[in-house]
Amino acid sequence: MNNRVLLIFLVVLAQFSCKENDERLADNIRDAKKKELIFKTIDKGWIFFDSPINTTSEATLKTWPEWRDFMDELAIKPKKTITAFQKKAKTLSTKVMALNSNVPSQFDTPPIRSRIAALITQVRMLDLYINLDKVSDKKVTEIVAEINLELVSLERQMDKIVEKNKIPMEIGESELLMMLDTTRAIQAGSPVMPGNPAPQVNQATPVNPGSTPSPKNQNEPRVE
Repeated sequence: MNNRVLLIFLVVLAQFSCKENDERLADNIRDAKKKELIFKTIDKGWIFFDSPINTTSEATLKTWPEWRDFMDELAIKPKKTITAFQKKAKTLSTKVMALNSNVPSQFDTPPIRSRIAALITQVRMLDLYINLDKVSDKKVTEIVAEINLELVSLERQMDKIVEKNKIPMEIGESELLMMLDTTRAIQAGSPVMPGNPAPQVNQATPVNPGSTPSPKNQNEPRVE
């Protein structure tokens, strides 16, 4: 009798264990499918504008090493696993931060600096979201699109600066700028501000030679 009860108990336990293992296996399969779907979505949406969009950006690749390194890194697409994309995002985050260094003098302007800052923000957000425990493939692909917009904005601004520098000055414009610089230099070194007249020195009334001015008598009547 005891052996029969023990046998029934073992059978029930085995069935329970099998059921638990089946549920665990089913969960693992669901997680694997979900990760595979996330990977496929990110892999499909991981398309960067890694080629220059104008001649200015292309020429800048030769003179700005940090820009060239960042663009080269964008061109290398990760493969096979989501982990590869996570590592790539970290590398891009490091490369994009370097854009703040050694900016070419002609591009070292507030509009360029602001666009670099916006690009850095988006790349670092990509690094953040793709390395979360629960990766949102939708959010990652949205950030990739935002990065492309920032890239286009930066490259167009660089081209705008180059084209503006090509425009020759109008006749007399260079002389006018020189005059303005000279005026500013004079104003900076002079204690007299523009528009304020210099202090006038009171001059005494000329006195005829040989004549001695007579003191006025306080009791002398005045003639009206």
